[in-house]
Amino acid sequence: MGKVVGFELSSQEPEKAAKFYSEVFGWEISEANWDYWPVSTENSKERTGINGGISKGPNDYPHGTRIQIEVDSIDNSISKAKDNGAMVVREKMEFEEFFLAYLVDPTGVGFGLVQRK
Repeated sequence: MGKVVGFELSSQEPEKAAKFYSEVFGWEISEANWDYWPVSTENSKERTGINGGISKGPNDYPHGTRIQIEVDSIDNSISKAKDNGAMVVREKMEFEEFFLAYLVDPTGVGFGLVQRK
């Protein structure tokens, strides 16, 4: 519980950001789906890393980086976070293999919660 499993870079120019990170760091960028470009940072056995993505930043988070934290129960984690001063900026969303929600901690740092199905 509480393991960092990914990241998301928000940009108003995601294609430009994808090109930059691919050229500079050798990240493998996949085709976009729903304005989200999946990123693999591990391209060999010697290089391991956390995978994530680059997205077209929404109005509530136009630029920045958010980590994604895997939890056993997204509902319990959202409740606990709210009880400790967090604000939910995106309610729980359902995807094929996981649930995802975005929150902001009491200091203003954004993060995502992920629960695998």
